[in-house]
Amino acid sequence: MKKVLVVLLALVMVFSLVACGGGGSDTDTDAAISKIILITDKGNIDDKSFNQGAWEGVVAFATENEIEHEYIKPEEASDAGYLAAIALAVEAGADVIVTPGFLFEVPIYEAQTLYPNVKFVLLDGAPHTADYSDGTIAENVASVFYAEEESGYLAGYAAVKDGFTKIGFMGGMAVPAVQAFGYGYLQGAEAAAVELGVDVSAVYHYTGNFEENDTNKATAKAMYEGGTELIFACGGSVGKSVMSAAAEAGAKVIGVDVDQRYDSETVITSATKGLGASVQAVLQSIMDGSFDTYAGTSTYFNAANDGVGLPTVVLDGSSDNAFDRFATFTAEDYDAVFATLVDGTVDPIRTIDIASADGYATADELVNGLALTKVAVEVR
Repeated sequence: MKKVLVVLLALVMVFSLVACGGGGSDTDTDAAISKIILITDKGNIDDKSFNQGAWEGVVAFATENEIEHEYIKPEEASDAGYLAAIALAVEAGADVIVTPGFLFEVPIYEAQTLYPNVKFVLLDGAPHTADYSDGTIAENVASVFYAEEESGYLAGYAAVKDGFTKIGFMGGMAVPAVQAFGYGYLQGAEAAAVELGVDVSAVYHYTGNFEENDTNKATAKAMYEGGTELIFACGGSVGKSVMSAAAEAGAKVIGVDVDQRYDSETVITSATKGLGASVQAVLQSIMDGSFDTYAGTSTYFNAANDGVGLPTVVLDGSSDNAFDRFATFTAEDYDAVFATLVDGTVDPIRTIDIASADGYATADELVNGLALTKVAVEVR
């Protein structure tokens, strides 16, 4: 009898070690998460944009399910720096790592093989080699994208329908997500201009960074002084610079990624992505043992699955109308245009042909590629 008890105790100890194994262990348990770590890109966790939106999703899910969670800001914004941060996360016991942004594409390509027992949630990107010769997405990686062109379309449409005819766009770097926001914005403005029978002018600019700095504020100030009434600030912390300039000019801003109305009275709406919701959806699939829904492939979140849109609820209770900063555009107007994206009646263009390798489109490329007839574009 004593021998039987000893054997049973040993088996229990072995099972416990396997079940509690961390990111680097040889566990085949899919429906368990012991620790989630988010690694920020070159921005901060409170950037009021991409990092913060993703982190809020992690916090909400982890809190509800009583899972340990934390975030790491890399010491260096480079492939090597991100890989080092991933190594730190694995060493800290993470079995799920969330990485927001295309800057993680190459590091995750390396990490998916180095840490096969860790599950990675890569937002706004897909793994690939530095030279793009291979884009294998391993079975421990969920690649998540968003239909930014749809969110941008809604923002541009709402702005022009509300009476703005001199609009601006300040994107960060000319990467696919930012480009898609801008292209959608111009197309939405075009659709509203056609409906109203008005002409619209648009100033289009990339800052080349995602920073809050004096240069970006000066650029926004010059645009406002030149007659621009509203700027879609599509570049992370670039938005803070634009909001500051708008406050001084008595002008308006459209935010990005998350609802930025709480950051400035100048923000009339925001072209949002369901960052928190998408993160929670993937994390829930891991808990449910259905990670294969997202694993090894790229998944797009769009209007049809509530992955993008304009804010429809005011979270701080200061208003019961998320459209109260528009003059005439209403929730009913929004529902109508949103429905056209859901049912596919409207399908905004996401990419256009650009001659320059830097991704910066000329005015002619924007006008011709997006079939603009009522929106005149000036590129700066």
